[in-house]
Amino acid sequence: MNFTPKVLLAQLIKNGVIDQKQADHFELESLQKNLPIYEYLLQYSELKRSDVLQAAAQLLNITAVDLISMPIEPEAVSLISESIARRYRIVPFKYDQDTETLHIATTEPFDTYMSEFISRKVGKKIVLALADGEDIDRSLEIAYAQGGLTPEVKAALKEYVPETPILTEDQKISASIIKEAPVAKIVSTILEFAAKSRASDIHIEPETTKTRVRYRIDGFLNEKLSLPMSLHDALVSRIKILSQMKIDERRTPQDGRFTFKLGQEEIDLRVSTLPTVHGEKVVMRLLKKTGGIPGMPDLGLRGPTYKDLELAITKPYGIILVTGPTGSGKTTTLYSMLSRLNKPTVNILTLEDPVEYDLPGTNQVQINPQAGLTFASGLRSFLRQDPNIILVGEIRATETTQLAIQAALTGHLVFSTLHTNDSATAIPRLIDLGAEPFLISTVLNGVLAQRIVRRICESCREKYVPDVAVQANIREVLGDLLPQLYVQGAPIELYRGRGCEQCGDTGYLGRVGIFEITMISNAINKMIIKQVTAREIETQARQEGMILMKQDGYLKALDGLTTIEETLRVSEI
Repeated sequence: MNFTPKVLLAQLIKNGVIDQKQADHFELESLQKNLPIYEYLLQYSELKRSDVLQAAAQLLNITAVDLISMPIEPEAVSLISESIARRYRIVPFKYDQDTETLHIATTEPFDTYMSEFISRKVGKKIVLALADGEDIDRSLEIAYAQGGLTPEVKAALKEYVPETPILTEDQKISASIIKEAPVAKIVSTILEFAAKSRASDIHIEPETTKTRVRYRIDGFLNEKLSLPMSLHDALVSRIKILSQMKIDERRTPQDGRFTFKLGQEEIDLRVSTLPTVHGEKVVMRLLKKTGGIPGMPDLGLRGPTYKDLELAITKPYGIILVTGPTGSGKTTTLYSMLSRLNKPTVNILTLEDPVEYDLPGTNQVQINPQAGLTFASGLRSFLRQDPNIILVGEIRATETTQLAIQAALTGHLVFSTLHTNDSATAIPRLIDLGAEPFLISTVLNGVLAQRIVRRICESCREKYVPDVAVQANIREVLGDLLPQLYVQGAPIELYRGRGCEQCGDTGYLGRVGIFEITMISNAINKMIIKQVTAREIETQARQEGMILMKQDGYLKALDGLTTIEETLRVSEI
């Protein structure tokens, strides 16, 4: 596409992507390399390709599509052969059944010859959209290569013809429809893709005209698949059968679980259904039963925080709390600590809802409120089982709080979690739950607060110098923790991921924790008894050397593990 440099650069300035100084630099560089400005920006500049593409689409008054984040519909792919798609370098990504319109991504959105040829070939109306060439090449491999998500589902869809209605007159699901091979194959493919892509959750969500499948990867939901709505009930029923739920009950939420094996890897799935206006939504949480529990350093614990935590967990009795919101990795950290303490000479009991990790050599119990097994009743029974170490999944009621403190007072080491934003706030929270301040000061060893940030992809990681405002913010947040090199005046250098095939063009691959730990010193003991505020406790802990979560995140950003943006996204500002 031929744009005059000034026109495309002006649009990028208007979109807030670059400033005038950068525009002048890019214009000069493109002239020196004798390249059109569009090609130069894609090949040589550090701008995101999606930003350049969006600006070009705005100038051409057409639609731009991001094939990396947009799911490719199997129905659309099935309409165009692989040979034609590769010959014209196109990706069919969406098919509208109501208007019989096929949407195609291309680098040449004004190629009328190609558009007319494909329209005649498939007998559908064609709408072209602008896409990045590299994204098209990558999506072609995913859409047509054997073993990918789309071809497996596409093949199953061809086999699946729901001639018989799924619901009979008495509203019972037809077992023959549920158990037929195509539906089972689609469910299996969805689960395999989740396991291979490191997903923690799968969301199967009904909409007006389709069913979308989203995967939570590294903490973010990504839509990877779109299925016909006619398949939804059979898909949900297949999952219900696997999870031992009632397949004819569609009006109330249900919970279940089953195990899925992929090669040597065994994955436990917790399944939840929820009735919505368009049908039942299904969420599946993936919990790996194999692969081991990560060590404490593997989680991102290091330096003074790691040493303080080691000191807290090696005491013979007391309470260690891990705090943070849902999904912040508290259970993984608890099991990492238990794994560190797990020996044949120690009796470890865990009480959870549900049991998320299999730790050999320990006694793990799942609560069952219907049978009268709650956190409180289970904890009372634990004290008669001669334990050394007790893990209580969560402290959320007065009785559980008091029993946990009683267990610690009688010589046991107790681990548990609380839902608080930082470590210092856990102490007033315990008092709110009915714990006596003088008892808290006696038994509390330490409180670890944490969040999970995305890790920069090592395959495409690059170094850069941030602008002056960001550098000033880093210096202000870190203070005395700033590395000596930067204290002496050197410009601060950070890292980022450019985006590559390995990380799905996100620049991130995997996750790492950021932490802070409040150790209970003599000074803090006295403050607990006086019932001072959480902020006063935090101030004292910082004076004693505590590194805040935000500071830990900034230090990890300087080391190239994550980014400042990720730290700010999850931590308190």
